[in-house]
Amino acid sequence: MSLERLKSKLNSNLSLSNVFGVINKISSTTIEISGLRPSIGDIVQIVARDKSKRGLGMVTEIKQDGAFISPFGFVEGYKIGDLVYLSDQGMKIPVGDALLGRVVDPFMNPKDGKGAIYADKFVPIMKAPIDAMKRGLIDEVFSVGVKSIDGLLTCGKGQKLGIFAGSGVGKSTLMGMIVKNSEAPIKVVALIGERGREVPEFIQKNLHGDLSGTVLVVATSDDSPLMRKYGAFCAMSVAEYFKNQGKDVLFIMDSVTRFAMAQREIGLALGEPPTSKGYPPSVLTLLPQLMERAGKEEGKGSITAFFTVLVDGDDMSDPIADQSRSILDGHIVLSRELTDFGIYPPINILNSASRVMNDLITPEHKANIAKFKRFYSLIKENEVLLRIGAYQKGNDKELDTAISKREFIDKFLKQDEDAGFSFEQTKHMLSEIN
Repeated sequence: MSLERLKSKLNSNLSLSNVFGVINKISSTTIEISGLRPSIGDIVQIVARDKSKRGLGMVTEIKQDGAFISPFGFVEGYKIGDLVYLSDQGMKIPVGDALLGRVVDPFMNPKDGKGAIYADKFVPIMKAPIDAMKRGLIDEVFSVGVKSIDGLLTCGKGQKLGIFAGSGVGKSTLMGMIVKNSEAPIKVVALIGERGREVPEFIQKNLHGDLSGTVLVVATSDDSPLMRKYGAFCAMSVAEYFKNQGKDVLFIMDSVTRFAMAQREIGLALGEPPTSKGYPPSVLTLLPQLMERAGKEEGKGSITAFFTVLVDGDDMSDPIADQSRSILDGHIVLSRELTDFGIYPPINILNSASRVMNDLITPEHKANIAKFKRFYSLIKENEVLLRIGAYQKGNDKELDTAISKREFIDKFLKQDEDAGFSFEQTKHMLSEIN
């Protein structure tokens, strides 16, 4: 083992203080301690007196004679009187090029059985977003290789977009297409709060086992709420590490809803008042803290982010969906209705929008998009008349033209999950709408 790797390995061990606290009370999600004077956000190590169990926790509430800790693991195995030590490392994770091609947990421990990961550098998990005046203008196209996005919802380097969909509509498939076809050299994928079964499925089915240039950060639904919450921030810190090297990074997170649910569990356990759908106010504060860290920074690289949002019953007025839409620079809505017609990816282009698209595309491209959407809208409005044969050709010249383009429109919106198209190819295909 090289000297650098040895130093890195030694640095990764938690350094504990001589002062310790004692556990007074344990509930299913929090541990109450006394004997320490910690600060909010401090990382502690919880150690059983018989050394049979140890784990990490975070100070989430302070009172006059003690503090409350949210554990990163589960509380089973701890007892009244077990010890709690402050860690002077703080909330940092190891990052480096060694993470590429690996599947890790939020603390960058390997989950893929491919051996240890040796850190080059430690970075904080929590960090202020890019300063408003240091943000670069989004003026370069970011191609994702999906025709309906590149052609009709063009996104740029450093843009933040949401993918809004109900369960089982095709979010994971679309995510896999974006990761495979994206032109970004570095891809960071955060799977937060999803079923454990979906992790190997996403790797094998959606990515075909190819993790080159990709870091997969996983915190499944069986992990603690704190692990799920900070899994998202850890993944963003990894993306920032590569961005600071001047690289363009694709960041994909699935899903914001599970992340918000984790904070809901933490907040309610600490006594926060529930608001809409039981979400405490801290959830709405947390979303911009995460999402605003993506973007383009002057003199550095960019993080182009796609956040998936699960909308229960396809209800776009869900509080998490509503708050996310107000923070993001665009939204891609997946429609269950389109899946019934066999259109995949089922992107509802009339309800979706990219807020920076007009700054990225040519006037010709913009005119083609307007024409495509107009024809598509006319077909949707007259769907019933067309199906029952009540419309007579010649009554509406513009609708006649739209009907003649119907086959082209359906073909353009459909894309096999293994197919990928360059931005120039997509623009050329879209020009055939004329």
